Amino acid sequence: MTVRRQGVEHALGLAYRDEDVVEFLRRAGLPDAEALLDDPETVEWVGGRPHEWTAE
Repeated sequence: MTVRRQGVEHALGLAYRDEDVVEFLRRAGLPDAEALLDDPETVEWVGGRPHEWTAE
């Protein structure tokens, strides 16, 4: 997962479930992180549909 602030991307780590994404958003200082999962202005899902995770 990466976060983009002021045009600069920062790698945060790998997310394996929604809860991981919420934790990364929380650590990045975004309030109400769980509600942001479905906000396309905040979260861009890459490699699959939102909330669908594959075991690796």
